[in-house]
Amino acid sequence: MAGTDADEGRIVVGVSGSLGSLAALHHAVAEARRRDVEVLAVLCWIPPGDEYGFRRSVCPPALDAGRDAAVARLRQALDKAFAGGPVGVRLRGQAVRGETGHTLVHCADRPGDVLVLGAGRERGRLSRLFAPSVAAYCVRHASCPVLTVPRPPLQRDLEALERGHGLRELMSGVEASRLRHKA
Repeated sequence: MAGTDADEGRIVVGVSGSLGSLAALHHAVAEARRRDVEVLAVLCWIPPGDEYGFRRSVCPPALDAGRDAAVARLRQALDKAFAGGPVGVRLRGQAVRGETGHTLVHCADRPGDVLVLGAGRERGRLSRLFAPSVAAYCVRHASCPVLTVPRPPLQRDLEALERGHGLRELMSGVEASRLRHKA
């Protein structure tokens, strides 16, 4: 006997548009195909000036603009991930106002839900101490299984370039390419 959607749960995936979140989205869709369940893609957002700043000077147009920007970012991320083509599963997107970890944990609240996240970028000791990662928060607080998808190799390479590592390798590759074209 087939269960209801509430019994089967869903795959809830955090989406920001980053390479890591797009890898998590692809993993979530693949898992949803295997389980025949819905994917809920959640983009979390906070008002301009943060929640505390917004509470001090409530500005509905700024709130509307923040929500509209979040919805546009979610649509853009979904388009990027699937090139506007069919996904092959029930996919629902939702832009939700709130801090990312807390909001994702509250969205993945049904029995049988699975929360899928990108592992995020490498962080230094101080940032880990003062601002725990979203994945770490969700693992500690979620009432459902949490799956973190490793960073894609391209993301690791880009982060290495940002830190200055690998710049020498990139430049030597460019120089080698120039030499080949001169010959």
